[in-house]
Formats: sequence, structure tokens, C-alpha cells
Amino acid sequence: MIELNVQTIAFLVFALFILGGGLGVVTTRNLIHATLYLILSLFGVAGFFVLLSAPFLAAVQVLVYIGAIAILIIFAVMLTRSMTQLRQVYNHQWTASAVVSGLLFALLVVGVILPVWGINGAQAVETVSEVVADTVDLGKALVDRNQYVLPFEVASLLLTAAMIGAIVIARDDE
Repeated sequence: MIELNVQTIAFLVFALFILGGGLGVVTTRNLIHATLYLILSLFGVAGFFVLLSAPFLAAVQVLVYIGAIAILIIFAVMLTRSMTQLRQVYNHQWTASAVVSGLLFALLVVGVILPVWGINGAQAVETVSEVVADTVDLGKALVDRNQYVLPFEVASLLLTAAMIGAIVIARDDE
């Protein structure tokens, strides 16, 4: 039985933020509303990081992902301003997508949740907690030339190229 304490209530509230925000993203037709729902969902993920005692990851979630959503709104408005005159087109495949989503959820429950909280769940949680490093090790790994500095720099160059490409595409429409 689940005991009802502050952490359980916070977990349920953040889970509702994530699920409600995700549902809002896929059901709304307004681009600005979809980004606001995405911000709500990402805030719930940051709350999960706080519950997991990972304040660095929670701060990164808020600063990078939620902060980047403001940029997403700007680019989305820049790239889709010519599409505002289109009429709404309804997708008739929503029932098939709901069935596939339900099957994927069931697969994730069987493949991820049951092994962790199933018969040997305590052993799996202990094994994962031994592997997790602190933020000092994470910072050293990101800037050490023998570990993750090259993928880190490649990702930054890729994101810069994508931003420049989006600006070029936006300027070509004028």
C-alpha cells in the first residue's frame, strides 16, 4: 500500500503536470498553447528531479529546456506566420494512434516498471543508485578531453547550424 505523505502528493501533482501538459500538447491546434503545455510538462519533469534529490538536473531542466521554449515560440511564429491563413484540417487517424499509444504504454509497463518494482525491484534500485555520480563528476566528464567534451561540442555546433538554417528558411519566405 502506498503511504500518503508529502512526497507522494508532490509526485502525483508533478505526474498530473506531465500527463496533462503532454495531453495538451498533442490535442491543441494553437501553436502558442502547445508550447505553454510543453512548458508545464517540462516543469513537472523538473519537479521529479527535485524529488529524486537532483537539484542540478532540476535547474538544468528549468533553465535550458523551459528557457529554450521561449526561443521555440519565437522560431515557431517566424516559421509559420504564412501558415496562419490555412483552415484547420482534422486528422482521421486518431483512433489508430490511440491504440498504438496504448500498446506502447503497456509495453513500457511490462518492460520498465515491472522489472524495477517487481519481484527483484529492491536489488535493481540499489544497483542504479551505485552507478549515479554527483554533479562534480558530471561536470568533469563534460569538459574532460578523454570523456564527453567532443560530443558536447558537436551537439552545440549542430544546434547552431539548425538555428542558422531556421533563420535562413524564415528569411526566404519574405
